[in-house]
Amino acid sequence: MDSRYKNMRKKTIKERLQEGSFNTVRVIGMGFLFVILIGAVLLWMPFSVTTPMKFTDALFTSVTAVCVTGLVTVTPAVQFTVVGKVILLFLIQIGGLGIIACVVAFMILAGQRISLRRRVMIQESYGLDTLSGMVQYIIRIIKGTFFVEGIGALAYSFYFVPKYGVLKGIAYAIFHAISAFCNAGIDILGSSSYMHMVTSPIINFTTIFLVVSGGLGFVVWYDILNNIKQVRNIKDVRRNFFHRLSLQSKIVLTMTAWLLLFGMFAFLLLEYHNPVTMGKLTFWQKVQASLFQSISTRTAGFATVSQSGLTAASKAIGCMLMMIGGSSGGTAGGVKTTTVALLLLTCLSVVRGSRDIECYGRKIPLSQVKSAVTILFLTIMFWMSGTIIITILDPQVNFLRIVYETTSAIATVGLSADLTPSLSRASQYVLMVIMYIGRIGPVTMAMIFAGKGKNAEQYRELPEKQIMIG
Repeated sequence: MDSRYKNMRKKTIKERLQEGSFNTVRVIGMGFLFVILIGAVLLWMPFSVTTPMKFTDALFTSVTAVCVTGLVTVTPAVQFTVVGKVILLFLIQIGGLGIIACVVAFMILAGQRISLRRRVMIQESYGLDTLSGMVQYIIRIIKGTFFVEGIGALAYSFYFVPKYGVLKGIAYAIFHAISAFCNAGIDILGSSSYMHMVTSPIINFTTIFLVVSGGLGFVVWYDILNNIKQVRNIKDVRRNFFHRLSLQSKIVLTMTAWLLLFGMFAFLLLEYHNPVTMGKLTFWQKVQASLFQSISTRTAGFATVSQSGLTAASKAIGCMLMMIGGSSGGTAGGVKTTTVALLLLTCLSVVRGSRDIECYGRKIPLSQVKSAVTILFLTIMFWMSGTIIITILDPQVNFLRIVYETTSAIATVGLSADLTPSLSRASQYVLMVIMYIGRIGPVTMAMIFAGKGKNAEQYRELPEKQIMIG
């Protein structure tokens, strides 16, 4: 073959690899938007609703389902028929797995070959180091998701079946297991949500298991399972299990544990005597409710206590936990635990005067610090913009309630201070945009607007010049 054609082919492959990141951004952004619009139309149809509703409500419900948030303008248990609830469940599952995983899954079922470009998209989407084993990785994610959701549904059925009967109880168990694992926070129990089940150990601990499982991230679970296979005895678990984990897994597990404990003790202290939330519960029920609130606030959005009845301090702590969110590569939102950990380590290195940013005996690249700062800055920028716009559109609403709602939206948590349904239509559209940005990521949104960057100047070296800061 002529060498010109060989060079041309090599150049094409190289260009595809270089353009992979931007292509992934477009696929994710447009993919979520397409599913949202299809979902809105289906939920708006007569066969999906018990009584006619406005298209804005159907669109809002589709956005909150696909973006796995949980804020609602209607009560799903009352508004939607069985068909509507099934559609809602599919939207939640698609939103939880992600567009890339769903597209690849459909291609595998259709017997299509996964192209190089698709493999690059998978790599970019999940932050993997290699292009090999991509298809098997997606298959493991899907199998693992269904397996954990199945365990959750089985556990839930011990509560729902005795209460609602076999068929309805199993249906409720499946719906809430998927919603919990995907960190969607959407329920079909009515306006009281989980609040009438605040004392139920089955509901509380099953939900905690599912929410944490989804929030840790697929990469972390994959790493944990791989290391479990290498464990030989109990002593090996104690000495070497944590040491064998990747740096990503170590940071995620450490941050998750500390945030869980901090949130639990903070809510227990602040709500202990609050009659609207936990004041009337026994001590151990308060501990259980505080643990549930701590975990749900960061990721899921289910509520066993009244969010509007929380003290101002609890709402402020809740906003902080929501903004941190879950972990990268999972179903949760927020700026992610790894981002916050990296920023904390950066601050610590500056205070100590260290040259490098270190964690568990490893050096963190400066490029990741830049990424962490960018994620935090863009998230705060989009969040503040949405908060200010809603404050202008609905000036009569208490500012802290607006902040709680917009934080819940940008972090795709779904906890609500009973405000979303009463907001103006314009403010509800603002919340939709915030939820969408929170799901696809603020950096992804910025890249879509910025377009594909030019790499011509990336190797240009400029003279350094310091400026005054702080």
